[in-house]
Amino acid sequence: MEIKDQTPHINVDYFEDLTGDIRTPEQDSSIHIGERIRKLREEKGLSLEELSARTGFDGQLLSQIEKNEVSPQLGTILRLSKSLDGAFGQLLSGEGDKPYAITRLKDRKTVSRSTSQKGQKHIYSYKGLAPEVEGRSMEPLIVQLQETPEKEISTHDGEEFIYVLNGTVLLELGEDHFELEPGDSAYYLSNTPHWIAAKSGQATILAVIYGK
Repeated sequence: MEIKDQTPHINVDYFEDLTGDIRTPEQDSSIHIGERIRKLREEKGLSLEELSARTGFDGQLLSQIEKNEVSPQLGTILRLSKSLDGAFGQLLSGEGDKPYAITRLKDRKTVSRSTSQKGQKHIYSYKGLAPEVEGRSMEPLIVQLQETPEKEISTHDGEEFIYVLNGTVLLELGEDHFELEPGDSAYYLSNTPHWIAAKSGQATILAVIYGK
């Protein structure tokens, strides 16, 4: 009987400290995503109704996002950035001012939470790994997924790469369904209808989103 090698391609234990619970940071001086969206919308001279027409998002939802009553998902932020002619990373983590980023494990980064569109269900938390880089096209993130029975399918421009660090991840791409384990990865065009969540409890992934 053949015994398959169960050794992962990399030592995922290395990521133990990196992939522990992502805690909500204490209030700091950073501007919330909703405020960044509102500021950029006003700079463009757009009303909520006009932004709603551009994006297809309900005006009430946009108002809740700007008031930080709903924490937008990454796909929502990316679609808003396209409609506002702004950089995805600028809305997500703020504008950088450096040509590179060296991210130490001990360094604390901005942490955000995404909720369902009604703002009642915590779906995932994430932290940016390179918010200092100016004009970046890619956004590398550590994302802690939650078990989420309610599916909110996402479709937007861009490309995404995910790498599972721990836990089991459910991924739907169009009509195809996958269960990904630590060491598994997926690369897909973001205009493919997609949904991702932890199979049970929590799971942590490295995600790289190309937003231009």
